[in-house]
Amino acid sequence: MRCGSRLASEGDSKYRVLQLCGEPADKSHVGSLPQPRVWFHEFRYYYLDPPYQYVPVEIWTYNFGSNKLLRRLRFEGDELVEIRAEGYGY
Repeated sequence: MRCGSRLASEGDSKYRVLQLCGEPADKSHVGSLPQPRVWFHEFRYYYLDPPYQYVPVEIWTYNFGSNKLLRRLRFEGDELVEIRAEGYGY
């Protein structure tokens, strides 16, 4: 996603997106997802106890004006996992 001359992409942290694009027009917490807790050592995966940790899921909406598309960013934990273009802004 382009923010002026800067580029935010999947895999970025919330902090990085805030630095690149500023505050979003809207932030919403939509739930949480279980993620397996694994540890990788010497070519083997080890599952930790408890086996899952729950990470929050947030949707950030950026409105760049009426002649540009809205952007919805989905974060799982601190990681940007999806960028979607919606209808035109307001």
